[in-house]
Amino acid sequence: MPNIATVFRQEMMRLARKEAKSQTETLRKANAQYRRDIAQLKRQTADLVRQVTFLEKQERKRAAKGAPKAIAVGKRFSPRGLKTHRDKLGFSAADYAALVGVSTQTIYNWERGTSRPRSEQLAELVSVRGLGKREALKRIELLES
Repeated sequence: MPNIATVFRQEMMRLARKEAKSQTETLRKANAQYRRDIAQLKRQTADLVRQVTFLEKQERKRAAKGAPKAIAVGKRFSPRGLKTHRDKLGFSAADYAALVGVSTQTIYNWERGTSRPRSEQLAELVSVRGLGKREALKRIELLES
């Protein structure tokens, strides 16, 4: 005949395991759900990173290609207007030159009125003229990277 203390101890261990399992079951299910959610968020993040990378490449290509010449038809150039816009943006001549796609000296010459932009450069100036400071900073950042 088994010892009553041994039987009692075995039954207590069985009940304790059963109770611990029931208590941890909800935590285990919640943990599994959290892992699924995290995996889904990682997939979404990877998709968004791919989209942003693609759009940045497209924007770099568009910015490098420049503005179409047709945009400059009928537009006038004013050295004072160029200087005013550059001051409004708060850009140095070097930054503004990078934005337009010319050299720094060219910007100075245009502002002094010693030279005038060609038609493709005028098209770039017209496209830059409508930019605000934030867009111009983003475009310069894209061109530098």
